[in-house]
Amino acid sequence: MLYKRYIGLFLLGVLTLSVYAQKAERDLIRKGNRQYDDSVYVDAEVNYRKALEVNPKSAISMYNLGNTLMQQNKLQEAMEQYVAASKVEKEKPNLAHIFHNMGVIFHSQKDYAKAIEAYKESLRNNPKDDETRYNLALAQKMLKDQQQNQQNQNQDNQEQNKQEQEQKQNQQQNQSQNQNQDQQQPPQQNKDNQMSKENAEQLLNSVMQDEKDVQDKVKKQQQVIQGTQLEKDW
Repeated sequence: MLYKRYIGLFLLGVLTLSVYAQKAERDLIRKGNRQYDDSVYVDAEVNYRKALEVNPKSAISMYNLGNTLMQQNKLQEAMEQYVAASKVEKEKPNLAHIFHNMGVIFHSQKDYAKAIEAYKESLRNNPKDDETRYNLALAQKMLKDQQQNQQNQNQDNQEQNKQEQEQKQNQQQNQSQNQNQDQQQPPQQNKDNQMSKENAEQLLNSVMQDEKDVQDKVKKQQQVIQGTQLEKDW
């Protein structure tokens, strides 16, 4: 992804500035340009801002300040300078540079749709710019990939939501079945209790019968013993 700086490319307009103001602005811009070339971006920013104080409508000062801010990764502030410059600048080649760099900022922020529009606007002002055309093609590809990834992610989310919903329904069904089984369990317990009661009665009857048999045997034994005793005494 390419980005243009073209510092000092814009021509200084005469407008209504006094000769002194023109010279002061020109000197500040040139000083800022030298500092920019030496990568002393903070000092360059100071001089471009001073130039804007002299001439608040200076498109070149806005553009060069935007480039300096961009080098410092102050992208939002740089964008503000480019937008302001695009509203003042009238020359198409200069407008092409401004919109190109606006596209670069959008591109770096992965806002590919806006980057595409900025690159297209740059090409409208300079259709022969191959660097901008390259950046446009790259942004279009990145946007397509981004949309495809978003679509795949949405499908994955839908599938995950579907599975979670099915799992939730299965859990609810299992809970409902367990509740039904719990409700049916007490009659089974009563039946078990009833069976236990019948068994207890049978067991009691058996014990009583055994006791009766024992008593009968005891009586018989007593009779035999008594008979034996009588027979012995007698």
